[in-house]
Amino acid sequence: MSQNELLPCVEIETGADPVASVIWLHGLGADGNDFAPVVPELGLPDNLPLRFVFPHAPYMPITCNNGYVMRAWYDIVYFDSIDRHADEAGVMQSVTLVRDLIARENERGVPTERIVLAGFSQGGAIAYTAGLLHPQRLAGIVALSTYLPIPRLIDESRDTANAQTPIFAGHGTADPVVPLALGQAAQQRVAALGHPVQWQTYPMQHSVCLPEIQHIGAFLQRVLA
Repeated sequence: MSQNELLPCVEIETGADPVASVIWLHGLGADGNDFAPVVPELGLPDNLPLRFVFPHAPYMPITCNNGYVMRAWYDIVYFDSIDRHADEAGVMQSVTLVRDLIARENERGVPTERIVLAGFSQGGAIAYTAGLLHPQRLAGIVALSTYLPIPRLIDESRDTANAQTPIFAGHGTADPVVPLALGQAAQQRVAALGHPVQWQTYPMQHSVCLPEIQHIGAFLQRVLA
């Protein structure tokens, strides 16, 4: 999929002439509508007009779900009690799709350093990967209820452009889908590489909650002020 075949997206602008953009990636089997209702709950000020871009992932068969076709950012070949075995080619394809969306924001007048990559679950795994590998500095990364799908990629291919990019990582303490230990391992690995990570946990399952949404809103104001 080339740049003239961008993913379809739901877009919300919180004011005229947005000064920054948030590209927010949904979880496995959901679509771009999933997090659109979160925008009014973020508590953003009127003097910080943002464009929220919620892309729909491509449809693909998911091996660990008996080949069932759903919207996904990459195939999960199988998973055991703690690890997820992601398809590396699929992960990199989604990184390319995200780069195309970043380039479109650049064309619309938003520089890369005014763009936040956000994602939930599988979308958060791509936000982590695409953000840390991106060759230009981003404003921030938001990784929710997620993990590093190919940790080796971060070790081998991360770009120094985003070595100091702030990261917000949130996770539910009772998550039955992506265990808390996976989220902790990701943020610890990223922090050990020197990235500034704000880590928050919440008494919830595989979801978001209002305190987390408010923390995300505060993070966006801090990195985009």
